[in-house]
Amino acid sequence: MDKKPLVYFLCTGNSCRSQMAEGFLKKLGSDRYEVKSAGLKAHGLNPRAVQVMQEAGVDISQHTSDVIDPETLNRADYVITLCGHADEHCPLIPNKNVVKWHWGFDDPAKATGTEEEILASFRTVRDAIKNRIEQFLKEGK
Repeated sequence: MDKKPLVYFLCTGNSCRSQMAEGFLKKLGSDRYEVKSAGLKAHGLNPRAVQVMQEAGVDISQHTSDVIDPETLNRADYVITLCGHADEHCPLIPNKNVVKWHWGFDDPAKATGTEEEILASFRTVRDAIKNRIEQFLKEGK
């Protein structure tokens, strides 16, 4: 059996956006892709991200918040940054065949207001990430 292409989602803290992207691609495309996520730092899994993903039928509660692993980065087929900070500070990727994309999404962890307003921000970002993952799968890349 052929090796599945590895998609590596990167974000600043690997707590929200990259976790959501990992969760959706695992749920919708794990038959086609190996999926991992990491951050420039490990900020811990955001409980609101877990909550809004659960609402969408995706359980990320067992995910871990990890720092970018150079070995995983080097063997990735796709490196996708989800925030400007990670895009600007992504380590040099020695693998010249990697496809690197930037899909920028607002950081829902920076949302302010009532709990419902903050959760609405998380849901907006969640839905935007899901739409982008669906587009990735539809295009076959």
